[in-house]
Amino acid sequence: MGDDYVYDTYCGLNCGACHTLIANEQGDDKWLEAAAKQRNGSIEDLRCYGCKTDVTAVYCTNCKMRLCAREKGLEFCSECLDYPCETLSSFRNDAAPHHSAVFRNLERIKEIGPEDWLKEQKTRWSCPECGTRFGWYSETCSDCGAVLHNAVSEEKDLEI
Repeated sequence: MGDDYVYDTYCGLNCGACHTLIANEQGDDKWLEAAAKQRNGSIEDLRCYGCKTDVTAVYCTNCKMRLCAREKGLEFCSECLDYPCETLSSFRNDAAPHHSAVFRNLERIKEIGPEDWLKEQKTRWSCPECGTRFGWYSETCSDCGAVLHNAVSEEKDLEI
């Protein structure tokens, strides 16, 4: 993991499993160009080192949870007196499967601390066969071809 990248988030996501952050970290401009083209944007719109940094992808820069936590001086939404708020609950229950784990993740962070949680997340989002890191929506490992338990399959395991 690079020194400039921050993988924990205010809302409980793991940026280390975000395809955009992974592409930035690995210098995969080809992936970034294709993703930017799909969004009718530029690679610079997708530059990101994690939501707790000052270099965030266009779709994270004005995230309501990020802005709120920063304004309140919080490291995690679960530290807020309003937790769980409507904004976080709506995010958790939207159409994006990787958002489904935020409450579980925030509780786990409170239980074991962010450093140990990030260690767990590194294992969780690495191929069980070869150890290659993968993103929320990867179905098979890019190195060994193993079938992966991604955010879509994980969402089915979570109580909603």
